[in-house]
Amino acid sequence: MTTRITRSLSIVILLIMAVANCIDAVAQASDPGPSSLLIRKCPDFQISGDGSSDSWNRTEWINLIQREKTDADYETMVKVLYSETGIYFLFDCKDKVLTSTFNADNMDLWKEDVVEVFFWTDETFPVYFEYELSPMNYELPIMVPNYKGKFLGWLPWHYEGDRLTIHKTSVSGGEKTGGSTINGWMAEFFIPFKLLAPLNNVPPVSGTKWRANMYRIDHDSGQKSFYWQKTNTNFHEYNSFGTYIFE
Repeated sequence: MTTRITRSLSIVILLIMAVANCIDAVAQASDPGPSSLLIRKCPDFQISGDGSSDSWNRTEWINLIQREKTDADYETMVKVLYSETGIYFLFDCKDKVLTSTFNADNMDLWKEDVVEVFFWTDETFPVYFEYELSPMNYELPIMVPNYKGKFLGWLPWHYEGDRLTIHKTSVSGGEKTGGSTINGWMAEFFIPFKLLAPLNNVPPVSGTKWRANMYRIDHDSGQKSFYWQKTNTNFHEYNSFGTYIFE
């Protein structure tokens, strides 16, 4: 009798565990979770640099995490959308001083205030796209081959026409000049899918998944970094990226 009871209890426990696993699987399928982000689809729209387009109401803000803990409040939020032709970003960066002196594209923008996004569209191939934008609206778009941590970016070829990004920035609480005291700045930009050729899984369709990450660097008093998905030594640890899931 005891053996039968024990066996019956074991079967019941296994059934409960199976049901729990099924419920958990359904929950994960319906909720992308903190390491994934559902990218809503939208018609193409004009960017302004301050996020004033009604299209941004289609999605929610994502908070970036500040790596270095300080007393200063440097909240950083991001929104992401995509269309048939490209992907849109809106960064809202609280700040106190505008640390931005670079006056041309394709410079070492990460050495001053900047926002960055990374797309790793095919996990079988260690090449990804990186885009940086400064508060002064200077950009750095590069394709990065990364072999076992050895990486170097390459600038786009035939960067013209419908392969060009569209980007604008704005500043609140001060002047848009290097060293100004401000309350914050915003970066709004559009990256056309044609610029990402010949990466695989581009353009994305409903259900497409890309590994990706989003960052901000601030230099008010030493370098402070902000991230969507945490990396350990540098922003180029693509195996630590999160996942974009296209609606």
